[in-house]
Amino acid sequence: MLPKHITLALVSLVLLVSTIAFAAVKDEISARVAPVGSLCMSGDECAAAPIVVASGPRSGEDIYNSKCIACHSSGAAGAPKLGDTGVWAPRIDKGIDELYASVLNGFKGMPAKGLCMDCSDDELKATVDYMVIKSQ
Repeated sequence: MLPKHITLALVSLVLLVSTIAFAAVKDEISARVAPVGSLCMSGDECAAAPIVVASGPRSGEDIYNSKCIACHSSGAAGAPKLGDTGVWAPRIDKGIDELYASVLNGFKGMPAKGLCMDCSDDELKATVDYMVIKSQ
């Protein structure tokens, strides 16, 4: 058997090491379960920063490249591929107003506005114009 003072020293050392190890594990766990973001509601102090909105309408090319390209470059859901003159010709022959109506109201596999709910009607018409020019 060890003398009391050595036993006490060993127990103290074990407790100290355990406390340090527990603190490190606790910090690691806390970091893993920390929120990845926060919610900021209107009226909260964090909501005081103004929202920056792009000035002026976006170009047809910009909208095509950010919204329409997914379907109109792959032909998904029967979408006519940009630049495929054979597929676009009969559509173009129906007239630009018919194409505008198709994008605004939806047509076959394409939902209204092509799901671009933040696009104005004029921006969508500019996008149709862009696609027609690229597909003639």
